[in-house]
Amino acid sequence: MQIPSAIVTLVIGMILVLTGLWIGQSFNLLPVEASANAPIYDELFQVLFTIGAILFIGIVGLLVFSLIRFRRRPGQLGDGIAMEGNLPLEIFWTAVPAIVVLFVGLYSYDIYDRMGGMVPLAHDHMATSGAAAGEERIWGGISSGSIEDAATAPAALPIDVTAMQFAFLFHYPQGDIISGELHVPAGRPVTLRMEAKDVIHAFWVPEFRLKQDVIPGQPTQLSFTATRPGRYPIVCAELCGPYHGGMRSTVVVEEADVWDEWFSSNAKPETDVTTPVANA
Repeated sequence: MQIPSAIVTLVIGMILVLTGLWIGQSFNLLPVEASANAPIYDELFQVLFTIGAILFIGIVGLLVFSLIRFRRRPGQLGDGIAMEGNLPLEIFWTAVPAIVVLFVGLYSYDIYDRMGGMVPLAHDHMATSGAAAGEERIWGGISSGSIEDAATAPAALPIDVTAMQFAFLFHYPQGDIISGELHVPAGRPVTLRMEAKDVIHAFWVPEFRLKQDVIPGQPTQLSFTATRPGRYPIVCAELCGPYHGGMRSTVVVEEADVWDEWFSSNAKPETDVTTPVANA
């Protein structure tokens, strides 16, 4: 009894999907999560990894099967049978990739929009616009289900970032601190206002799942909330010159009390300026 090819194809497809889902859920190729938006980015990566695993196993399996099943047999000297034209097969291999690409595009657009990527020049990964409107978002570490939640959230820490060949400099306006390392408190929103002095650079922290171009003459902004204390590399991800590979720094995520001590010990004391009073 010969099993119909449609049933065989269906069973193989189900096995491929289940195998891809298992691979996508069982293997994590990304570094540790250290920011509030990392879990949602990782969810997108798992979906793409699952789809890639299904396609890879399916295509390689089909190639291996074809190499074995249709190999030249001993004594066969002629060419194989000329076969062309299979409308159902052509519809299948056109429709499936089209559906996959459409799904990935819509899903990626949704993630990018929730990150604030559609706001011109802002690139605010805190989604503060959604918080102000009372939208239900948890992107960037602040639950913005209500205006009251947004009002009680801690104020964002502003930091100016200057990129140049071949280093990053971080300036804290509130304490007039200039540092070669980025020190941020865990659990508090941080807003980076970035500009480049020479060529295009890129600020990338793999553990934060964040990357933003730093462009000369066009200041950009990047907001995030670090969640895991530790030291994480800052990498320039844009080819910026002969020493591009050495353009690295470190972001130090500290508990709030530890960061307060660092800030207090490095902040410049405020200078009292007394305005003279003119004699009447």
